Amino acid sequence: MSETTAFVKVQDASCWFDVSAPWLERVLKRRPRIQLKAVNGVSFSLQKGETLALVGESGCGKSTVARLLVGLYEATGGYIEFDGQPISKLRTREGKHLRQRLQMIFQDPYASLNPRWRVARIIAEPLKVHGRMSRAEREARVDVLLEQVGLSPSDRNRYPHQFSGGQRQRISIARALAANPEFLVCDEPTSALDVSVQAQVLNLMKRLQRELGLTYLFISHNLAVVHHVADRIAVMYLGKIVELATRDELFERPRHPYTRMLLSAIPDTSGAGKQRVPVAGEVPNPLNPPTGCPFHPRCPYARDICRNEMPATLPDGATLVACHGVQQGWIPDSDAEATAVATSAR
Repeated sequence: MSETTAFVKVQDASCWFDVSAPWLERVLKRRPRIQLKAVNGVSFSLQKGETLALVGESGCGKSTVARLLVGLYEATGGYIEFDGQPISKLRTREGKHLRQRLQMIFQDPYASLNPRWRVARIIAEPLKVHGRMSRAEREARVDVLLEQVGLSPSDRNRYPHQFSGGQRQRISIARALAANPEFLVCDEPTSALDVSVQAQVLNLMKRLQRELGLTYLFISHNLAVVHHVADRIAVMYLGKIVELATRDELFERPRHPYTRMLLSAIPDTSGAGKQRVPVAGEVPNPLNPPTGCPFHPRCPYARDICRNEMPATLPDGATLVACHGVQQGWIPDSDAEATAVATSAR
């Protein structure tokens, strides 16, 4: 993708949190400062109208990236641009107009809606904050939005607890659309829903994208879900992107061992049997990450260079991948070979 045409651009973005002991305790007990590197050098870009999925296990930094993009967190390093303007403007008075153009759909529809407000007030609040409409215009806009997300205008006077989980997420989507945004950050918007309801919400989001020309960053831990919505997929592990490819390329020929592990975990309903890539161990403690490649303690192909040097993110065909084994050619290309090697390594 040409960087000059990128609608959203993230370059070497980092977000570190100080989790040190209180100041007095550090002084008296001579304890060092401790920083949690939730996101550590993430780069990607999106074109207008595209859906980029960000996937990985819990704790890999996906939601932190989401909050960086909408200005809820301030980046420790790197920079983020939205339509050529720095995201840091969102935290200033001048960034009020910019905030209208990007919104966020949160993971939990039970926690993201104010239980004391009626639906009409929840959806109209962004319009009131930005001062774009009169009260009558806001009321009419609420009715349009409710119909747009598959609810009825008669629902406007009900409270969130009177709706099912899927309906609450539709209300969250309506609120996000209220100010006519162009970019939506969707932080696991279907993970708290039943499978059948997930499909309905995903179909709704795809329809809205076609009708309104929206750009999505879709965050999920479920590759089976993002297969239906994403144009490209970025795989995160311990605060870094380890592989970035088009959806079809990633599913047909995954490069990174971690990506293969995630794909092998998708339930196989075809009955044909699927090669599994067993990977031992757990996600390392982000307060004490491993040296070199962060995945090497769990990788069956790891060599000395993996333990000592952080791999650069380099192209392998149309895919960007951060893996010494892929770049130097010692990782098997087929799933059968990969499974055999991984099994023997255990």
